[in-house]
Amino acid sequence: MEPTCVDPSNYGKLLKGVSAAMEMGSLPVELWRVILAYLPLPDLGRCCQVCRAWRELIFSLDNTRWRQLCLGCPECRHPNWPSQPYLEPASWREALKQHALATRTWTRNGQELQSSACLLFFRRRKDRRVWHVGPGCEFETLRGALAVVGPYDRVALHPGVYEEQAEVALKVPVELVGVGRLGEVALLVCIEQQCSTARLCNLVFMPPWFSTVVYKTSWGHVQLDNCNFEGAQLHIRGPGTCQARFCSFSQGSSTHLLGVVLSLLDSCDFSGSDTASVTVEGPPASERNWACKHLAALARTFPAQSNSTPKVPEGSSTGEPDPSGGNVKKENMNMEDWKRRTGGNAVCRGTVIEDGWSDGEHTEGEEENQEAIDNTKKFFTLDYKIPYNHHGLSHLLKTRADGSLPPASSPVPPSVTPEPLNLQQELDRDPEAQMLASSILGCILRRCLFRDGKGGVHLSNYGQARLEENVFRGLNYAVRCIQHSTIVMLRNEVCECRASGVFLRLSAQGLIAENNIHSNGEAGLDIRKGANPIILCNKIHSGLRSGVVVLGNGKGSVRSNLIYNNKEAGVYILFSGNPVVSGNRIFQGQAAGVAINENGRGLITENVIRENQWGGVDIRRGGDPILRNNYICYGYSDGVVVGERGRGLIEGNHVYCNKGCGVWVMSSSLPQLLGNYIVHNCMYGLAVFCRKDPDNIEAREGSWAGQEGIGGDIANGERRGVEGEAREGQENFNEEGELFAWESDLDSEDERHSARRSISVALMEGNCVSYNGAVGLYVKSSEALNVLANLMNRNCGPGIAVLQSAQLTRLVTNCIVENGRGGITVEKDCRVELRGNGIYENSGHGVRFSGTGQIAENDVVGNCGYGIQVSASTDIKVVRNRVQPAQGCGIALLGPVKGVVHDNILFQGHPENKKPLLHMDAGNESCVLRNNSILRPNNSGTSSPHWLLENPPPRPLASSPVGLSSSQYPSRLGISMTTRVGAAVESGCHSGSMFCSIL
Repeated sequence: MEPTCVDPSNYGKLLKGVSAAMEMGSLPVELWRVILAYLPLPDLGRCCQVCRAWRELIFSLDNTRWRQLCLGCPECRHPNWPSQPYLEPASWREALKQHALATRTWTRNGQELQSSACLLFFRRRKDRRVWHVGPGCEFETLRGALAVVGPYDRVALHPGVYEEQAEVALKVPVELVGVGRLGEVALLVCIEQQCSTARLCNLVFMPPWFSTVVYKTSWGHVQLDNCNFEGAQLHIRGPGTCQARFCSFSQGSSTHLLGVVLSLLDSCDFSGSDTASVTVEGPPASERNWACKHLAALARTFPAQSNSTPKVPEGSSTGEPDPSGGNVKKENMNMEDWKRRTGGNAVCRGTVIEDGWSDGEHTEGEEENQEAIDNTKKFFTLDYKIPYNHHGLSHLLKTRADGSLPPASSPVPPSVTPEPLNLQQELDRDPEAQMLASSILGCILRRCLFRDGKGGVHLSNYGQARLEENVFRGLNYAVRCIQHSTIVMLRNEVCECRASGVFLRLSAQGLIAENNIHSNGEAGLDIRKGANPIILCNKIHSGLRSGVVVLGNGKGSVRSNLIYNNKEAGVYILFSGNPVVSGNRIFQGQAAGVAINENGRGLITENVIRENQWGGVDIRRGGDPILRNNYICYGYSDGVVVGERGRGLIEGNHVYCNKGCGVWVMSSSLPQLLGNYIVHNCMYGLAVFCRKDPDNIEAREGSWAGQEGIGGDIANGERRGVEGEAREGQENFNEEGELFAWESDLDSEDERHSARRSISVALMEGNCVSYNGAVGLYVKSSEALNVLANLMNRNCGPGIAVLQSAQLTRLVTNCIVENGRGGITVEKDCRVELRGNGIYENSGHGVRFSGTGQIAENDVVGNCGYGIQVSASTDIKVVRNRVQPAQGCGIALLGPVKGVVHDNILFQGHPENKKPLLHMDAGNESCVLRNNSILRPNNSGTSSPHWLLENPPPRPLASSPVGLSSSQYPSRLGISMTTRVGAAVESGCHSGSMFCSIL
């Protein structure tokens, strides 16, 4: 049985007995707790002041007496009502203390600087009267009681319904309290507050016949405790203020705050709204009333921001923090584990690529049996080998000072990825975010529940609001912030909205941090029309469309978030959207990780983008981002996709362990790939395809939906998604005079690209393409291409394969070393220039060339097949190359080759190699040979010749990527309504982008 309070006349005796007994120490602590549990609240407070032992004993009653007092208070509800009434508070005593402080705010408007006035104020409060209203009481109507009340008097309304036929005015500070249980006292009134302060408690407000507004004030402070609003509106106009606690707003009720400096809505329940439940409009008024400083003090007592890093959800790759304290994540999944999980095979054996060409077939010179290959490798143990390890890109292969291998030469993929920063770390490095996080201005909503209505919170026209630990569930939208308004959202839950969860546009701004945004019908966050929020450390997941959408010149900084398991792109940028997306983990999405198209831009940097079903990053249709220093890995399709008319700077990324290609590029696009590590992908490292064949477009689109098993209409899903969001918000567009046509606001093409270097040829420079399952660089293109200073090593197929190149492809100063097939393969009718490359120790021919162009100033050393094999070429120049085959010919001209071969130096590879170093088929009269040097060892000696590659040293000569540095590329750069185009799979292998989201 729970203890009850004793007769007040016995308090003194009880306390004296307790004191004497405690001094004697004759009873155990458990028994003292039982005795003290009978004390009322005032005596518990007095006991705390006796001594430290008593204080600790009283505090130990938290789950018994303090809980009973807290739940028994008629003016409040469970401390975690309405969103988590099942969750026990950290301290019942502290909850009761905070409630007591909050309920007294309305009386704290005395003149604190004048002692006499202060004493008069306290005396007036002490002597205030209680007026009773109801049948058989002093007054039968509320209006009658308010006509006689004095300052700070209490009006006790007994159970019943009180209706007034005209507006009622509060002219002196007064307290209106309902007697009995909540719901037994109902008011059908419209009250206008004309005094400095008032309090309303335990009442139900319903609108009278002449107005839906039941309470309004324009300069005083009103405190609402444990009240219900049913189909009614509360209006507060600045400098007026409001404090509402444990109130319910239902049946279309709402709160309108206009120009409010500060108001606090705490632990309120909003349901069934026809419009927004809370509307904040206009900038805070310049004038402030007396309550602002007290409300600010209450607001600051709320728990400080969490310093924890968002936890990666179950089912994803886990990791441990770096012992040094750095923000890195150690991946527990290795390549073999990932292949077992996905069914992927890192080695593409005999895969048909295009037109019957296969990187698994051996051509003449490569058709030696395995024993011959082994013998060739055995030759390398002899002294005929020419050293080349000091070539210009050798630093990319050398062991580091700490003994670790660089990504280009490591047989295992990277095991460490950056860990997202926690909120405190983000605030420490961002003064603007820090200022927003500490701001206390406008409407403050905390621990409220918004459910089952049209809208949650709507800010407009420079309004300001702060939302902490609220729950938004089952609404059309949770938050809309427009027209230069400022929103601060901390630790809220936004879920199951029918449209976007949080919608910002028309230059809105603010801080959105540590929220859980999930399971929404449209985007979790929708940023448009110049909105520029800071989005930090949120969990954005399980959305029915995209996680974050930025479009229509939207901006924003999206940092250190967990974005996962969304049905469409994790981050979707289009229509000149230009955000900064940095330090996020974007994973396990059912489409692309990041999609940029329809002239979207953005800076995408230092993110971990992994385990997405389609492309890790997808750039199309004028998309022009900067993609820098990201980890794009373990995808079920390609790592990076640059589709039709895609652009952008792709620099310094780690692209590895993707089931498709590392980077897939359509030849009509103009990307710049600089300094990326593209390693351990299951198919091509870097593939450039021509996709202008109109005959196959329909087939490809149809095959895409079929492959995914999600129906033919999915191909247009993203377009319908953005259009659906726009239609849902069309009512607001029209109300605000905003044009629905986004294109009218977009920058012109000239403006968009005027600040950047004009690019007319796709550029691939300074990349490391290693350990991929097929060809390192695969080219089937109708456009020009520049491939400069790249490292292609240890790929399972040839280092570079050019199958189609209608315009000139330049392969300059690359290093192609130790690939599983040949070094460079160029097919018939291709225009290719090979210049300044180092081609070393590949398992097939060094160069197999059947196209048109020139092979000039290359070092082709130690390859298992021929050094340079030229066949079916109509116009070829082979000049100033240095060639040493391990076996076979140095330079072989097969068939009716037309061209010139001169000034080459050929070194014998091994004395047992009987094939001529320079071979031309008999009867070939259209090829000119001149000034070629053939070097063989001195037959009289037994030692190996000391041949060196000098003047110049081993190629490539470039020690670092040539061309522009990243600092010369300005930040420019978002999302669009588009159609997903499918990727064809021909003969079991992808000739387009396999499984890739083409948005």
